[in-house]
Amino acid sequence: MSSAVSRPPAADSASALAHYEALLQFETDCWDVHHAISNKRQDFVILDVRGEESYQQGHVPAAINLPHSRIGVETLAQYPADTLFVVYCAGPHCNGADKAAIRLARLQRPVKKMIGGVTGWLDEGFSLEVGKNV
Repeated sequence: MSSAVSRPPAADSASALAHYEALLQFETDCWDVHHAISNKRQDFVILDVRGEESYQQGHVPAAINLPHSRIGVETLAQYPADTLFVVYCAGPHCNGADKAAIRLARLQRPVKKMIGGVTGWLDEGFSLEVGKNV
C-alpha cells in the first residue's frame, strides 16, 4: 500500500538537482541571514517590507523598513544597481515579501526572499530589535 507521500513519484535526480539549485537563487533562510549579520559578512540589504508600526514592534537587526508598496526607483536610488536585496515580511502566512520581490525584479534589482519572515526568525531562537529604522 502506498502513501500520499510516495504516490506521486519523486523527481529524477537531475530534475531534483536543478529544482533545488534554482530555488536557492530565489530564497535564503533566517539562519543564513543571521549568520551573515552576526559575522559581519552582510553583503546584502535586508528589507522589512511590512508597515512601519509592525517594524517598530520588532524587526530583524540591520533591517531597513521599506513597505512593499513604497518600493520604487526613487526609494532605491541610493543603492547601486547590483545591490542584493533580501526581503521578508511577517511569515509564511504573509505575501508581502513576494510582492516586494516582484517589485524589485521589475526594477531589475537582484532579490531573494528570506523564507519564514519574522515567524521563522523567532522560531530559530533569534531576537528582534525594537524601534529605530536603520
